[in-house]
Amino acid sequence: MTDPATLTLDGKSYDYPVMSGTIGPDVVDIRKMYGQTDAFTYDPGFTSTASCQSKLTYIDGDQGVLLHRGYAIGDLAEQSSFMEVAYLLLNGELPSQGELKTFSTTITRHTMVHEQLATFFRGFRRDAHPMAIMCGVVGALSAFYHDSTDIHDPAQRVIASHRLIAKMPTIAAMAYKYSVGQPFLYPDNSLSYTGNFLRMTFGVPAEPYEVNPAVEKAMDRIFILHADHEQNASTSTVRLAGSSGANPFACIAAGIACLWGPAHGGANEAALNMLREIGTPERIPEYIARAKDKNDPFRLMGFGHRVYKNYDPRATVMQKTVREVFDALKVNDPLFDTALRLEELALNDDYFVEKKLFPNVDFYSGVILSAIGFPTSMFTVLFALARTVGWVAQWNEMITDPDQKIGRPRQLYTGPTQRDYVPVGQR
Repeated sequence: MTDPATLTLDGKSYDYPVMSGTIGPDVVDIRKMYGQTDAFTYDPGFTSTASCQSKLTYIDGDQGVLLHRGYAIGDLAEQSSFMEVAYLLLNGELPSQGELKTFSTTITRHTMVHEQLATFFRGFRRDAHPMAIMCGVVGALSAFYHDSTDIHDPAQRVIASHRLIAKMPTIAAMAYKYSVGQPFLYPDNSLSYTGNFLRMTFGVPAEPYEVNPAVEKAMDRIFILHADHEQNASTSTVRLAGSSGANPFACIAAGIACLWGPAHGGANEAALNMLREIGTPERIPEYIARAKDKNDPFRLMGFGHRVYKNYDPRATVMQKTVREVFDALKVNDPLFDTALRLEELALNDDYFVEKKLFPNVDFYSGVILSAIGFPTSMFTVLFALARTVGWVAQWNEMITDPDQKIGRPRQLYTGPTQRDYVPVGQR
């Protein structure tokens, strides 16, 4: 039993319980603090605040650990499939062979979207960013699927969860097709979740599409690595939207909007653009020197992480995946040579070692996606596709949490105190 934490304020002391999880830091329960002390805590970005209890994902940034329901991300990425990880996040345990088959079949049967959505797409400009389209289309799903918007009905929550996971690849592929002026392809139920997405994205009606096994495996791995990442900005947005009782489609649309920010889901695009700017390994020392210069705005994108203060465990898998994709597609890309050399030099530079600026998952994922054929505008869309599983699992957990209340952060007010209104003619 952990001793309570004591807060002394204005000469008075208050005790607050300390809660312990199965692993990770203890948490001081301050829910009664405002009522007792008439004071709030101040925590911009909520970096020291636990907003909920969760059994889904655990991160130890200092040790470079990422667990989904207790399973290490490296083991899942190497041995599992995205459908299996989706089942794990939603249900708490790895599925049996029969359970996985039933779940995969259920998801497959939901991959088609309402035919009127095709008309909805055509309301966007042809040059609209795919993430803008994703925000609009996913938010509009609640207008098409009225039978799964009652959040108080467990059966409807399950249907909505399956629909979101199943339809996100179809919507993402349609967003891409619309941007390049090609016809939409209907899903093919004979293919895997990931294989089906690749066909809908890169296939055309005029000829059959052959799914490259190495690319399919790489994409499935990328989806696994992005499936969930604890209470990050977009996940917290989904939970906050859900706390108001909003329907699940609206909540996921809110998560997509948050993910679009360059400080969150757009980081892999920024990392790829940086590698393109550097160009060749010979120019790396120049850019490393710029990154160390406090007066230079240049930063090494894809290095360091808000949570990880060690090597991002997802980056280890990504580095191996890059090699597999490049070998399979016979790609000879100087970007990869530049990336490897940059990683080597940075990891042996005292400046980066002391600041614990290690490569993260974004450092390699952009290079892989580019080699497969995705334009940079699609990178965050793919992130949203994969993260939908985590968002849905987090939303379901939030809905059934008896301690859940509508989100209502407080503030430290620094504006004017009350003043008298002066009519406009007297000012």
